[in-house]
Amino acid sequence: QVQLVESGGGWVQPGGSLRLSCAASGRTLRSIDMAWFRQAPGKEREFVVASRRSSGMPNYGNSVKGRFTFSRDNAKNTAYLQMNSLLSEDTAVYYCAATTRGLILSSTTDANQYDYWGQGTQVTVSS
Repeated sequence: QVQLVESGGGWVQPGGSLRLSCAASGRTLRSIDMAWFRQAPGKEREFVVASRRSSGMPNYGNSVKGRFTFSRDNAKNTAYLQMNSLLSEDTAVYYCAATTRGLILSSTTDANQYDYWGQGTQVTVSS
């Protein structure tokens, strides 16, 4: 079992930055593949970024590439999502997800591949 707890959401003006955290327990980060997804009201859940334990390079969704950065702190067993140059369309509930199964790259964008989810944290970008 893996427990995930997100934090760091809030309100920010367009162009601003936020850093989300995802604290994991039950398994070490080295033993899980992780991802961030987001869901805006009335929209489907959208892939943001994934990080596989087998690869040092996260893969990003096109809408966040160049603005968002995923990182892991193995000592704290916590993953982070640094979000810069935020846009109003980034407004959503952000979810951290994980699986103990090793994913292939093409599967990382599929929310159904992840077995464990956090409760979500709201990010609102508006002026």
